[in-house]
Amino acid sequence: MKTDFHTYLVGGAVRDQLLGVPWHERDWVVVGAAPEQLLNLGFRPVGQDFPVFLHPQTGEEYALARTERKSGRGYGGFTFHATPEVTLEEDLQRRDLTINAMAMDDQGKIIDPYGGQQDIADRLLRHVSPAFAEDPLRVLRVARFAARYAPLGFRVADETLQLMRELAESGELRELTPERSWKEISRALMEDRPDVFIRVLRDCGALAELLPEVDCLFGVPQPEAHHPEVDTGEHVLLVLQQAARMQLPLAARWACLLHDLGKGRTPERFWPKHHGHESKGLAAVKAVNQRSKAPRECQELALLTCEYHTHCHRALELKPGTLMKLFRAFDIYRRPERFEQFLGACEADARGRTGLEQREYPQADFLRGAAAAARSAQVQRLLEQGYQGAELGKQMEQERLRLVSAYCQASRSAVKPE
Repeated sequence: MKTDFHTYLVGGAVRDQLLGVPWHERDWVVVGAAPEQLLNLGFRPVGQDFPVFLHPQTGEEYALARTERKSGRGYGGFTFHATPEVTLEEDLQRRDLTINAMAMDDQGKIIDPYGGQQDIADRLLRHVSPAFAEDPLRVLRVARFAARYAPLGFRVADETLQLMRELAESGELRELTPERSWKEISRALMEDRPDVFIRVLRDCGALAELLPEVDCLFGVPQPEAHHPEVDTGEHVLLVLQQAARMQLPLAARWACLLHDLGKGRTPERFWPKHHGHESKGLAAVKAVNQRSKAPRECQELALLTCEYHTHCHRALELKPGTLMKLFRAFDIYRRPERFEQFLGACEADARGRTGLEQREYPQADFLRGAAAAARSAQVQRLLEQGYQGAELGKQMEQERLRLVSAYCQASRSAVKPE
């Protein structure tokens, strides 16, 4: 159908085509149109704050070209102006990074008024205009892009990092809603280099504003014999690297980020030792969980991993009764996937140490075997023997303990801790 307006492919699809990496969504901007024109063509409106429409056949998003102006604090403090007179260049200028401020017409021509192609060549994440500093959410977005494209050699431009620092110092990051922050944090943790996300936030001062419990781990020493990297914050970054290499799910990566928060609460006079850091960290993990409004499965696994990760590391030494307490804490009979994610987080923790990245971790397989032994207990035999109610539960626990004890006796002679 002939129209008197123009549509352009914008954003990530253009950027990733030029980078030669996979892309999954396409966004379009419409220049020279009024909302009524799109409605008459069957487009369905979905935008609340500004005009966005879904294509009647593809379901892809088409947004009217718009400008925006700062009108308050925080992510939502903007007023938008969308009329047929807004140009493509004006629409692109409001975007965060130059590599996201390019468009492609229907002939495949790239429109690049702000140097995005050159910044791709230079591997730079650079802001489009000083208006970047009007939106605090962009601090997290840039850090997330840094995590995504670090394997390609990208870094944050110095002048952009300075604007991010000014935003962190302004206090506006505290205006972000937990939901918006969590969306960026969770996406960043699932990138190939989630450690870069944390590093960039720290470099600009945003980590101290958003996750002070993590920020305070930097500069806290650990025993060099066990942690050649010494610094607890650096250790957490190494653990995140391992979590990404192991392709752990989000809940396990969140647990990796928070597992050592208790070391930030050790008085300096006890450094570099951190006795009891597991239990000391629980209050800090709860605080981060509540403030971030992380999903329930993330919150639960982070708390359990904080409390029990050293149990996992010492698994080959634990008594059968202690193993049974561990299994009850994780409810391995109804939640086997949660225990498996815990084992992954603990393996990442063990390997997240300088020079020990390839170290074997037999504890994980040992615990998998012990858990399988506990699960193999058959309730039917006990029912046939006449046990019921509370007595049945007691006998079931004793049978599980017997099976776990037999497994430990048979296994420990073959699997020795390093």
